[in-house]
Amino acid sequence: MKKVRITAVRQTVYPDLMARFENPIDHTCDVREGQQWISTDGKCPDGLCPSAWQSMRPFVESLSQGKGNFFDGWMQNPMSAMISCNDGFRPFSFYIEVIEEN
Repeated sequence: MKKVRITAVRQTVYPDLMARFENPIDHTCDVREGQQWISTDGKCPDGLCPSAWQSMRPFVESLSQGKGNFFDGWMQNPMSAMISCNDGFRPFSFYIEVIEEN
């Protein structure tokens, strides 16, 4: 199986939606731009947000098995994907890509 690198690329925040729909909360996501994890054998890496993992898991699993080219040429690198977590108020975009095996 191939290793897959997961990179937190960008977070978008929607203050208008937060003000309109979200209950105030003290703590949200700990992910930071530029943070990286390595998935081995298609498994969730330690320290990755469980909610983000649920969004990207099928793509990471497919890439780890050598499958790619999602949605018929969606990505410039066919062995990658750009996936966002499911937080509708402050979603993070993650770039996932196959890396060389060690």
